[in-house]
Amino acid sequence: MQFIMLARNANLYSHKRLVEAAEARGHEIDIYDTLKLYMDITSHKPELRYQGRAVPKVDAVIPRIGASITSYGMAVVRQFEMMGVWAANESVAIGRSRDKLRSLQLLSRAGIGLPVTAFAHDTSMTDDVLDIVGGEPVVIKLLEGTQGVGVVLAETRRSAKSVIEAFRGAKVDILVQEFIKEAGGADIRTIVVGGKVVAAMKRQGAQGDFRSNLHRGGSASKIKLTPEERSTAVRAAKVMGLNVAGVDMLRSNHGPVIMEVNSSPGLEGIENATGVDVAAQIIDFIEKNAVPGKTKTRGKG
Repeated sequence: MQFIMLARNANLYSHKRLVEAAEARGHEIDIYDTLKLYMDITSHKPELRYQGRAVPKVDAVIPRIGASITSYGMAVVRQFEMMGVWAANESVAIGRSRDKLRSLQLLSRAGIGLPVTAFAHDTSMTDDVLDIVGGEPVVIKLLEGTQGVGVVLAETRRSAKSVIEAFRGAKVDILVQEFIKEAGGADIRTIVVGGKVVAAMKRQGAQGDFRSNLHRGGSASKIKLTPEERSTAVRAAKVMGLNVAGVDMLRSNHGPVIMEVNSSPGLEGIENATGVDVAAQIIDFIEKNAVPGKTKTRGKG
């Protein structure tokens, strides 16, 4: 089979591993810089072009869309979909997962466990917002933040109000969430491929940091999931419509709660922590499911 991967940096561990896994199984895979692709949006014959040439028709596209280029990346994936190319993750699903507020609303509607979350525009209602989530300490998140950037733990009401007012003064949207103290600065990252959890690890935050992101000095170890945690991860990926997803959750006193569902999860931390060949699992899923024109949304929505 012939694949195209959309990625800005071909040298990242995750991208090199996916190339290795595809080539090991006899497939051809090319990496295209997402921002250097451009589109001929024509009735009956939509086309993608790269460096003056039409992009060849392939069996599948693997989107690895960074958060900073979500909008353009989704447009490129939609164009592939309109050309009848099967996408490992569809454009609509990527969009759902990248919109933190929308993703939480969808998960809530499906009855999946979440931290109590509030969202408001008017800072005059800050006291009520803080009361909704159970009072301080609270976690305040930028809607556009990734890898722990733009996430603040406010331990007093005064500090919470100051942070909220500062963010709103900068005209950025935020979420306010209850602080899951019992998680102890740790979370669980699972990789879901084709409706199955293929790997899971526990991430522990660095000393003095409540955020568990490996990019911020956290550590990782293999973990055994409970049946409820496994089911929660699978359901979360399904609600987003993602075939390949990184699902992050916390262990709370009332069961697993979802923090985020990621459409382009990194593979380095979880492969090293678990010894699972996640890249091969992804390629295996694509082999079995990539059918031209099978895209559910065909670029709609």
